[in-house]
Formats: sequence, C-alpha cells, structure tokens
Amino acid sequence: MKFRLLLTLLLLSSILQAQTYYYPERGEIWKTKSAYDAGFNEQKLTKAVDFALENEYSGSKDLRIAILKGFAHEPYHKILGKTKKRGGPAGMILKNGYIIAQWGDIKRVDMTFSVTKSYLSTIAGLAYDKGLIRSVNDKVEDYVWDRTFEGPHNSQIEWQHLLNQSSDWYGQLWGGYDWADRPPKEGTIDDWKFRKLHQAGTKYEYNDVRVNLLAYSLLQVWRKPLPVILKKHIMDPIGASTTWRWFGYENSFTLVDGIQMQSVSGGGHSGGGIFISAEDHARFGLLFLSEGNWDGKQLISKEWIEMATTPSQAYPDYAYMWWLNETDGRMSNLSREGFYAAGFGGNYIIIEPELDLVIVTRWLEPSKANEFLKLVKKAIK
Repeated sequence: MKFRLLLTLLLLSSILQAQTYYYPERGEIWKTKSAYDAGFNEQKLTKAVDFALENEYSGSKDLRIAILKGFAHEPYHKILGKTKKRGGPAGMILKNGYIIAQWGDIKRVDMTFSVTKSYLSTIAGLAYDKGLIRSVNDKVEDYVWDRTFEGPHNSQIEWQHLLNQSSDWYGQLWGGYDWADRPPKEGTIDDWKFRKLHQAGTKYEYNDVRVNLLAYSLLQVWRKPLPVILKKHIMDPIGASTTWRWFGYENSFTLVDGIQMQSVSGGGHSGGGIFISAEDHARFGLLFLSEGNWDGKQLISKEWIEMATTPSQAYPDYAYMWWLNETDGRMSNLSREGFYAAGFGGNYIIIEPELDLVIVTRWLEPSKANEFLKLVKKAIK
C-alpha cells in the first residue's frame, strides 16, 4: 500500500509539474495574470514597458529604406525579396505562459529579419529528430551533391558549421557572393575577394549568404518547401495564427523532384524572411521555454534544444542560430541559461528558463535591449 501511495504521489507531482505552463489554444484570447500574482512589482514592470515604448528603433518605418541604408557598405547589395512597412513598438512578456505585460499591436504582422534564423535552425532540428540528418558532424556534401559543396574547402563543411556560422563557405548563391556579405570595414573588394579561407569550425562570421545556403541545403534534404515543414510540425501544433509568411527571393527558385520550389531566406537582409506577429513569436518562444514540449506533446526533442543552445567553439555567445550570454557581451543581463533570437531593427525573442519567462519585443532600439531586460528583471519581487 505504501509503495502504491508513493507511486500515486509521484505521478500526481509529475502531472502538476507538466501543467506548470499555460498553452493558449489557437484563436483563444490569451490568458493573463496580474504582475503582482506573477511575482512582479507592477510599477517597475510598467517602467520597463514604458522604456520599450520610448526607445523605438530609430530607422525608417519604410523598411526598404532602412535595409538599403543599413547595408550600404556591402558591394552589389540589393533587395531581392518582399519588404513591408513596419508598425510601432510592440511586445509581450510571458510568465509560465500567461501574459503579464503587453504593448503595441501584438497581432500586427511585420518583418522579423534574423529572428528567422532561429526558426530555420528548428527546421534542421526536425530533420535531425526524424533521421533525415544522421549527425550534425556529417559533411553537407553527402546530402547536397549538386556541386554546391565541391572543392577542398567547401567539401569539409559539416551541418554544425552552417548552423553556428563557422563554415567559411565560399561561392555565390542567388546572385550574392559570400565575401560581399558584411565585409570588413577595412580593405578593398580585392582584399575581400581573395581573403584567406579559415578551416571550417574555427572562425565565426555572421553571413546571410551562408545562412541562405543552410536553407537551400535543408530544402534538398526535406524535398518540400520549408514553410510547409514549419507549418505542419511547429506552427500548427502550437496554435499559431495563419497570418505568418516565409519568403525567399524573386530569384531563389530551384527544381526539386521536377517541381519549382522557392528556397526561403534566413532573414530580411535582402528582403524576405519570416513576416509574423508578436503573438506567434511568443508561442514559438514558449515552445522553447518548454524544451520542445507543447501541452504534453513533444514537437522537437530536448536533445536538439540542448544542442541548439550549446555555445560553439568558434564563438561562445552563439549556438545553432540562437544567441547566448557566455562572455557578458551584448546581452549581459541575460542569465547563463538564457538564450535569444535577434533581428535587425530591434526584434527579439528572449527566453529565460530559470525565471519561466518569454519576452518578445518588436522595434526596440537594439542598443537598448540589454537595458530593457535589466528593467524587466528589476521588476521581479
């Protein structure tokens, strides 16, 4: 009898623990909790929200102008994908899945730029979980054999190198050259073109051409458009709206099994990427706070989430297209367990597992993001 009682108590404890988070159903009005009930000082939390509203991204609301100005240093840079005029500051703070603060229009669909990369990384995770990618240490050339990864250097690139942006792949994709994407401030085009190649895995470099290469490689693995994969395996199961879109470029179409498919972009650097609402971002963040589990259903493995948020050797503050705080760098107010997605113009999904928090911000001046996070944490009682 004692054994049965103990087993029953353990099962009840497990059930209660699994119900810690609230998961909103599709289309329902998202449940809220007061700041006080969630363990926050209401006045201090309001101060953090006011700070986000007062520190709007300083770039043009016409994102076509903002993009061209922001990347004017890059030779031959041009817009190839869709753009959209943005809204004003918006955001949400979740505690255990409940909204404890929100501001702006959280249903408005806007460009999200490089936050898209964290969604793209998740597509790789799904491929890993389903055995389509056997190991992140596998050479990509073994999966994509159309000469994209030919040559002594490119043939040594592994999936993990594309995921943590340490591949140093060289070449051209959709008209974009690897060396022309975020080149050094010093030097000339000749210096950039004929640079020394670094062994894959040894040097981190943020580079959208190579991120788009990951998207193209995953398209070759899945043999289906990546937005279809994301919708079926992630966005529909977490109850996301039907308003989000994922675009590529006007010239990023390729033939897969006799069908023309668009290879999507990993951000809005040249237009495109995911266009999405703050609410849908919050659902995605809640999925990762829950270690890939949504209301009892494991959508992506805990193993992958641990891999995706483990510091890379080439750059400890970066993992599989999620940002970390290992060196007290740009987001020093984030915990060591925390991680976040970040995009041009002040778009963020911040996840603090030890505090059961998900924070989404849209159009917050990027230089103010760390201070905003500090204010949110100061509001905790």
